[in-house]
Amino acid sequence: MLKLFKPLKRALLLPVRLLLALLILFEEWGYQPLTRLMARIGRLPVLRQLEWLITRLPPVAALAVLLLPALLLLPVKLLALLLIGNGRFGLGLSLVILAKLVGTAIVARLFQLTRPALLQLAWFASLYARWTIWKAGLLTWVRGSEMWRWGRLFKLRVRRYMRS
Repeated sequence: MLKLFKPLKRALLLPVRLLLALLILFEEWGYQPLTRLMARIGRLPVLRQLEWLITRLPPVAALAVLLLPALLLLPVKLLALLLIGNGRFGLGLSLVILAKLVGTAIVARLFQLTRPALLQLAWFASLYARWTIWKAGLLTWVRGSEMWRWGRLFKLRVRRYMRS
Protein backbone atom coordinates (compact mmCIF):
# COMPACT_ATOMS: atom_id res chain seq x y z
CA MET A 1 0.00 0.00 0.00
CA LEU A 2 2.82 2.44 0.83
CA LYS A 3 4.33 1.88 -2.61
CA LEU A 4 1.19 3.39 -4.14
CA PHE A 5 1.47 6.55 -2.06
CA LYS A 6 5.00 7.50 -3.15
CA PRO A 7 4.14 8.15 -6.84
CA LEU A 8 0.92 9.89 -5.82
CA LYS A 9 2.78 12.05 -3.31
CA ARG A 10 5.44 12.87 -5.91
CA ALA A 11 2.76 13.77 -8.47
CA LEU A 12 0.91 16.00 -6.02
CA LEU A 13 4.07 17.73 -4.78
CA LEU A 14 5.36 18.52 -8.28
CA PRO A 15 3.07 21.55 -8.87
CA VAL A 16 3.83 22.86 -5.38
CA ARG A 17 7.55 22.41 -5.97
CA LEU A 18 7.34 24.18 -9.35
CA LEU A 19 5.42 27.10 -7.85
CA LEU A 20 7.90 27.47 -5.00
CA ALA A 21 10.79 27.25 -7.46
CA LEU A 22 9.28 30.03 -9.58
CA LEU A 23 8.78 32.22 -6.52
CA ILE A 24 12.34 31.64 -5.34
CA LEU A 25 13.75 32.29 -8.82
CA PHE A 26 11.76 35.52 -9.02
CA GLU A 27 13.05 36.58 -5.62
CA GLU A 28 16.62 35.65 -6.64
CA TRP A 29 16.24 37.56 -9.90
CA GLY A 30 15.09 40.70 -8.12
CA TYR A 31 17.16 40.31 -4.98
CA GLN A 32 20.59 41.16 -6.43
CA PRO A 33 19.64 44.34 -8.36
CA LEU A 34 17.42 45.59 -5.54
CA THR A 35 20.15 44.93 -2.97
CA ARG A 36 22.66 46.88 -5.06
CA LEU A 37 20.18 49.74 -5.44
CA MET A 38 19.53 49.86 -1.69
CA ALA A 39 23.26 49.73 -0.97
CA ARG A 40 23.73 52.80 -3.21
CA ILE A 41 20.87 54.58 -1.47
CA GLY A 42 22.39 53.54 1.86
CA ARG A 43 25.48 55.61 1.06
CA LEU A 44 23.53 58.78 1.74
CA PRO A 45 24.87 60.31 4.98
CA VAL A 46 21.71 59.94 7.08
CA LEU A 47 21.07 56.39 5.89
CA ARG A 48 24.72 55.40 6.29
CA GLN A 49 24.49 56.29 9.96
CA LEU A 50 21.17 54.43 10.31
CA GLU A 51 22.68 51.34 8.64
CA TRP A 52 25.66 51.54 10.99
CA LEU A 53 23.28 51.53 13.95
CA ILE A 54 21.32 48.58 12.52
CA THR A 55 24.50 46.50 12.19
CA ARG A 56 25.13 46.95 15.91
CA LEU A 57 21.71 45.84 17.12
CA PRO A 58 21.39 42.87 19.46
CA PRO A 59 19.77 39.78 17.88
CA VAL A 60 16.19 40.31 19.10
CA ALA A 61 16.18 43.97 18.05
CA ALA A 62 17.64 42.97 14.65
CA LEU A 63 14.76 40.52 14.21
CA ALA A 64 12.25 43.26 15.03
CA VAL A 65 13.88 45.60 12.50
CA LEU A 66 13.78 42.87 9.85
CA LEU A 67 10.05 42.27 10.45
CA LEU A 68 9.16 45.97 10.51
CA PRO A 69 8.77 46.44 6.70
CA ALA A 70 6.24 43.60 6.53
CA LEU A 71 4.15 45.30 9.19
CA LEU A 72 4.47 48.71 7.56
CA LEU A 73 3.50 47.40 4.12
CA LEU A 74 0.44 45.51 5.38
CA PRO A 75 -1.86 48.58 5.25
CA VAL A 76 -0.61 49.33 1.72
CA LYS A 77 -1.47 45.80 0.60
CA LEU A 78 -4.88 46.03 2.27
CA LEU A 79 -5.49 49.30 0.42
CA ALA A 80 -4.57 47.54 -2.82
CA LEU A 81 -7.13 44.82 -2.08
CA LEU A 82 -9.74 47.48 -1.33
CA LEU A 83 -8.98 49.18 -4.66
CA ILE A 84 -9.28 45.87 -6.51
CA GLY A 85 -12.54 45.11 -4.71
CA ASN A 86 -13.91 48.51 -5.77
CA GLY A 87 -13.19 47.89 -9.43
CA ARG A 88 -9.84 49.70 -9.65
CA PHE A 89 -7.98 46.52 -10.64
CA GLY A 90 -5.10 48.20 -12.50
CA LEU A 91 -4.38 50.63 -9.68
CA GLY A 92 -4.66 47.93 -7.02
CA LEU A 93 -2.39 45.53 -8.91
CA SER A 94 0.14 48.30 -9.52
CA LEU A 95 0.14 49.08 -5.81
CA VAL A 96 0.70 45.40 -4.92
CA ILE A 97 3.62 45.17 -7.38
CA LEU A 98 5.15 48.41 -6.13
CA ALA A 99 4.78 47.29 -2.50
CA LYS A 100 6.39 43.94 -3.36
CA LEU A 101 9.36 45.61 -5.07
CA VAL A 102 9.89 48.17 -2.32
CA GLY A 103 9.39 45.57 0.40
CA THR A 104 11.81 43.12 -1.21
CA ALA A 105 14.43 45.85 -1.64
CA ILE A 106 14.18 47.01 1.95
CA VAL A 107 14.07 43.50 3.45
CA ALA A 108 17.01 42.39 1.29
CA ARG A 109 19.13 45.25 2.56
CA LEU A 110 17.99 44.85 6.15
CA PHE A 111 18.76 41.14 6.00
CA GLN A 112 22.28 41.89 4.81
CA LEU A 113 22.73 44.27 7.72
CA THR A 114 21.11 42.09 10.39
CA ARG A 115 22.22 38.59 9.33
CA PRO A 116 25.25 38.43 11.66
CA ALA A 117 23.08 39.33 14.66
CA LEU A 118 20.24 37.04 13.59
CA LEU A 119 22.60 34.08 13.23
CA GLN A 120 23.41 34.46 16.93
CA LEU A 121 19.87 33.20 17.62
CA ALA A 122 20.18 29.40 17.67
CA TRP A 123 16.68 28.79 16.29
CA PHE A 124 17.23 31.30 13.47
CA ALA A 125 20.63 29.85 12.57
CA SER A 126 19.12 26.36 12.44
CA LEU A 127 16.17 27.44 10.28
CA TYR A 128 18.42 29.50 8.02
CA ALA A 129 20.80 26.57 7.48
CA ARG A 130 17.90 24.23 6.66
CA TRP A 131 16.32 26.83 4.36
CA THR A 132 19.61 27.41 2.53
CA ILE A 133 20.13 23.68 1.95
CA TRP A 134 16.53 23.15 0.83
CA LYS A 135 16.61 26.17 -1.49
CA ALA A 136 19.91 25.08 -3.04
CA GLY A 137 18.46 21.63 -3.72
CA LEU A 138 15.33 23.10 -5.27
CA LEU A 139 17.33 25.47 -7.48
CA THR A 140 19.62 22.60 -8.55
CA TRP A 141 16.53 20.60 -9.49
CA VAL A 142 15.08 23.51 -11.49
CA ARG A 143 18.36 24.35 -13.22
CA GLY A 144 18.81 20.70 -14.20
CA SER A 145 15.40 20.52 -15.83
CA GLU A 146 14.83 20.42 -19.56
CA MET A 147 12.63 23.51 -19.35
CA TRP A 148 15.40 25.51 -17.66
CA ARG A 149 17.94 24.48 -20.30
CA TRP A 150 15.47 25.35 -23.05
CA GLY A 151 14.83 28.75 -21.45
CA ARG A 152 18.56 29.49 -21.20
CA LEU A 153 19.01 28.53 -24.88
CA PHE A 154 16.07 30.72 -25.87
CA LYS A 155 17.53 33.63 -23.89
CA LEU A 156 20.92 33.15 -25.58
CA ARG A 157 19.31 33.11 -29.03
CA VAL A 158 17.32 36.27 -28.29
CA ARG A 159 20.50 38.04 -27.13
CA ARG A 160 22.36 36.98 -30.27
CA TYR A 161 19.46 38.12 -32.43
CA MET A 162 19.32 41.51 -30.67
CA ARG A 163 23.05 42.04 -31.15
CA SER A 164 22.89 41.34 -34.89
